[in-house]
Amino acid sequence: METLDVTQLEPRIKHSTIFSRFDGLSKGEKLIIENDHDPKPLYYQLLAERGPVFGWDYLEAGPLVWKVSISKLLSTDAEQTIGEIVAHDWRKAEILKKYGIDFCCGGKRTVREACAKQALDFTVVNSELVQVENDFKDQGHNFNLWELDFLIDFIINNHHAYVSKSIPFLYDLGTKVSAVHGNQHPELIQINQHLQLLLQELSLHMRKEEVILFPYIKSLVHVRRNNTSLEAAPFGSIGNPINQMEEEHTAAGDALAEIKRLSNHYAVPADACNSYRILYAKLAEFEQDLQQHIHLENNILFPKALLMEKKK
Repeated sequence: METLDVTQLEPRIKHSTIFSRFDGLSKGEKLIIENDHDPKPLYYQLLAERGPVFGWDYLEAGPLVWKVSISKLLSTDAEQTIGEIVAHDWRKAEILKKYGIDFCCGGKRTVREACAKQALDFTVVNSELVQVENDFKDQGHNFNLWELDFLIDFIINNHHAYVSKSIPFLYDLGTKVSAVHGNQHPELIQINQHLQLLLQELSLHMRKEEVILFPYIKSLVHVRRNNTSLEAAPFGSIGNPINQMEEEHTAAGDALAEIKRLSNHYAVPADACNSYRILYAKLAEFEQDLQQHIHLENNILFPKALLMEKKK
């Protein structure tokens, strides 16, 4: 990956040099530029003259050094899958979520396909996705740049830990609220049934990932770094357990979607007690965490692991 120190260029040739280097990139390749101030004007010039065909990621944001990764996209947002879009810029997940577009288990569709299926105006949705590119606030973690072993540790220490901690709490609270309020609100009984099954399946699911799949992916990373060999996995291609994990992700997403539907999007009735309110608030939080959890695996970790296995 080429790094261009813009401060070493004469002012009159800065932009033309960067444009020339960008034009020379193949799709998927990146150019890193370093500057002594925010190169935001360059972003707008690129957008105006080349269109939305590039990715723009701040690696450092001042005050002394500004470093930006400019990538030539494999395709535009209209052509990319939803998973690819969110993997590149997590902020766009907020737009997709706003319109009820599934970016976790539905990540293999394009935005145009999702809009057609859900009777949404593609032009409106796409324009909001493009507008996100103009927002230069902190993008938070750029998971797409992380090494896979580090990403795995993040998933385990954050998302798996959160789910493990939440399971007994949700199990007890769901049982309590459905028992107390089930007669007046029979949907709670169904919600609790879906919830108990979901919690059981997630516990087993995470165990399989931590014992079988994740260690093998870490082995692939080790092989790549150290140029060593790797014994054949007992499950054959890594695509086999990944397919199973993705199917289980879809099932978990479907279960949460049904819980959300039954609860009227976690709308608390007027006669709800504190436990009832806490349950719905926790379910909303749980859903949000699981969305990012599944996104990190389906759209970043798994595709990169499959590619790494092919190259070993």
